[in-house]
Amino acid sequence: ASGMTNREIARELYVTVKAVQWHLGNAYRKLEVKGREGLAAALGDAGSSAEVLDP
Repeated sequence: ASGMTNREIARELYVTVKAVQWHLGNAYRKLEVKGREGLAAALGDAGSSAEVLDP
């Protein structure tokens, strides 16, 4: 969901904006970051490793 707003993510995933906010908030707390930039930095290049794990 790179560069997408919460509303765009919600629309793409067919969930509410509140659900997106809830899950992002949980991710921020678990990774001890503040905001999307911190989340992106904490996750690094997770996209490439996710492709490797996908059978």
